[in-house]
Order: sequence, then C-alpha cells, then structure tokens
Amino acid sequence: MPAVIWCTTPEGIPCYLNKRATDVIGLTLKDLLAPDGSRSLTFVHPDDRETFDQALARSFKTGTSFEARYRQRRADATHRWVESRAEPLRDDSGNIVQWYGVTVDVHDMVTTQGALLDRERELSQLVNMVPIFLWRLMPDATCTFFNKRLLDFFGRDVADFDKPDKSQLEVAIDEVVHPDDKVSFGVEFNRCFTAGERFAMRYRARRYDGVYRWVDARIEPMRGEDGRILQWYGLAYDIDDQVHAEEALRRAADKLARATQAASLAELSASIAHEVNQPLAAIVANSHACHRWLSANPPNVERAKITAGRIIRDANSAGDVVSHIRALFRQSVEPRSRTPLSGAIAEVRSLMAEEAARRRVRMDIDVESNLPLVAFDRVQIQQVLINLIRNGFDAMDSTPDDRVLGIRVRRHGHLIQTEISDRGAGVEFPDKIFEPFYTTKENGMGMGLAICRSIIESHGGRLWAEKNEPHGARFIFTLPQEVKTA
Repeated sequence: MPAVIWCTTPEGIPCYLNKRATDVIGLTLKDLLAPDGSRSLTFVHPDDRETFDQALARSFKTGTSFEARYRQRRADATHRWVESRAEPLRDDSGNIVQWYGVTVDVHDMVTTQGALLDRERELSQLVNMVPIFLWRLMPDATCTFFNKRLLDFFGRDVADFDKPDKSQLEVAIDEVVHPDDKVSFGVEFNRCFTAGERFAMRYRARRYDGVYRWVDARIEPMRGEDGRILQWYGLAYDIDDQVHAEEALRRAADKLARATQAASLAELSASIAHEVNQPLAAIVANSHACHRWLSANPPNVERAKITAGRIIRDANSAGDVVSHIRALFRQSVEPRSRTPLSGAIAEVRSLMAEEAARRRVRMDIDVESNLPLVAFDRVQIQQVLINLIRNGFDAMDSTPDDRVLGIRVRRHGHLIQTEISDRGAGVEFPDKIFEPFYTTKENGMGMGLAICRSIIESHGGRLWAEKNEPHGARFIFTLPQEVKTA
C-alpha cells in the first residue's frame, strides 16, 4: 500500500510495521521496542514530539481515535509533513484488541497551504494598507466586504448597515451619501447595476465624524464564463483635498482674469482718453472760434466756413480713432477645423461641472444626434459657452432652489442653433445688454456679452437674448454649417 501501516497492542506497544514504514523512517520494529526506548520517537521532529506523544497517550488511555499532523524524520535525515490516524479494533465485549494506524505523506499539501496562507496574508495586508477604499457586493447588492481603510472611514462594519425594512445599499446611500448627491447617485448606480455596466461618479461621502468629503468611486462587475455577474468590486479614493485645491485655483484664476480684464479696461480707457482727447479739444476750440466769427458785427462768414471745415476734419479724426479702437475687439480669423459642436459642449460641461456642483446648479444638456460638422475656432466658441453658462449661474445665485441651466443644440435648416437658458430673474433689456460697457452686475465690466457677440458674428452667426418662460433668460446663438472667411 502507498502508505505507512503500523499496529500496536491495546497498551500502545508497537507490534507491526509494514515494509514501507521501515523503508521510510529507517527504523525496524526491533528499534522501536528497544528496552531503553531511546529510538521510540526519533522519527518525530523534536518540536512535534511532545504534542504527538500526548495525543497518542490520550487515545490509548481513552480508546478514542488518534489523529495528528507532524514532521516525520526520514531515513535520509530529512523531515516531511505527514498525517497519522489510528483506530482501535474491539471484540464483542467492546474491549480493545489492537490498534491499527496509517501514516500518509502530506508534505506537498502542507507546504502549498502554507504558501497560500502567506500569500493570502500578504494580499490581505495589501488590501487593508493600500490608501484607497475597497468593497465587494453580491449580485443582489448585498455588501460582503469592506477593507480596513473603508471601515476606519465609516467607523462601522458591513453588518452595521443591516436593517429589516431596507437593503444594505439603500441604508448606505441614506446614511453615507451627501443629501445633495443622493438622487443623482441613486439614479446612476441603479442604472449601471441593472444594465451590468461600469459605474463611475464623484460624490460626497459622510465620514465617521460627520464630515462630508469628496470621493471618486468606481464599481465594475466580475462575470463568470457564461457572462453572468458573480460579484461587484468597488474602489474609491478621497479627493477632497484635491477638489478644494482645484476650486481654490479656479477662484484664483477667476480673480486673476478679472484683475487682468480690469487692468486691460483701465489701459484701454486711458488709451481712448489720450487718443480722442486731441481731436475733441480741437473741435471745441474751433467751435468757439466759429461762434466768435459768426457773432462779430458784421459776421465773418468766410472765416466761419473755414473754421467749420476744421471742425469736420477733427470730427473725422476722432471717428478714425474710435474705429481703430473698435478693431481691437474684432476677433482675428484663424484656421478653423470642421468638428462636432457636441465635443466642445462636452468639454465645457466637464470644465464647469465642479463649479455647478459648488453653486448647486444642475446642468441639463440635450444635443440632437447626428448633427453636421461645423467649422469653428474651438477656443473661441468655448469662451462664448463658458461666458454664457457662468452668466446663467450668476443669474440664479438668488434663486433658493430649482437651479437648472439648460443647454439645447438643434439643427435649423443650414444653421446649428445653441440655446442656453436659466431660471433666474430674467433680462429687462435683451438688446441693450450686448452693448459694450453696459452691465447689470454689481462688479461687471459690460464687455463679456459684447465680445461673445463679436466672436459669433465673426463665425457668420448671430447671438441674441430672449425671455425664458415662466422666468429666466435664454441666450441663443447660431453657427452656419459652412463658414466663408473674409
């Protein structure tokens, strides 16, 4: 038999060893029966002898089955893990007649198990120490695992989300997700979970101390060979510091941009004053001279005519100065590529998403499918979109709720029409707001919409404003599918 077979008397004295036993341990039955007992347990590793001897003695004393795993010394002086078992043979009266034992080599299994345990311990340590949150869900959305980082963040275990009237996921959303993010989180998660798609979202999660922090979460399904979802694995990492740093950077960039605009406006104002001052001063002086010639007795009509001609000349000079300054606001014609307008809108949405969340505005974007390509300067059109979207945000600052900014893109004949609507107080003078230096904002400069209109018109389109029923304003601009550059 491919095993070590041995027998003992009822008292535990060895009485039989099969040939494999003597070959494996290098001991004979005579060696085990030596009077001094010097070799009785030499086949057991020194570190395992006491445990082995106690278990064997207990079985012989009580008559219960013997089982032990230990390192066995081989004839070549090596040690290998084995597993020994022994059962008593009893007579009709229940008395033990003899013990029969078998020893099987389990060294490969033990070392493999040890390696697996070490690997499992290493992976467990890695999962718990990696600086991200990890969890596991079953197909029915039952949570089965949180790593240590997540347990420390929540301050509770998986079982703490068990409630008789709700699923664990519903409890987690109610208690962990920020109130302003619950609806969007629940809708997106249920959609992905039902469709078996990857879930990705930024939201605010409640820490054990009640503080909400921004996290970036990802959840993906693990499927079997038949395509059936076996489990869901999720990870998230804390991006709160990053979000606040980005927000601070954006605010600083906005302040810098406004300061730059203010400085540019001041410089432009000084330039206008300097350039226009001379022809205006000449006009005033010649007007006084003309008045004097006409007031003389008799009136000097000839000299008055000459002076009036000078007034006309100086007025034309002032007009040339103003035309030159207006040219500063004209956008230079750059090479334009034909691309989908939806791409520029998607990029603007990503740029404005966090500001929208901070200002509690929901952006509702509806872009018609299969729109034709449009030739436009991507940076300039994005500048227009950002300006109009931010104006919409500003208009809804005083709106307590229902802050929705809509963006609609539709085809109208050979034009692509983009509409940006808000639910603010509306615009009292839709035509006047596009005039340079006219503003309804407390700290506005009145140049944004004028520049936006200039950009749209340079693309061959139009920009105008309308009232948005029942309240708010709509800014609409069009772009032609074909743009002819000058």
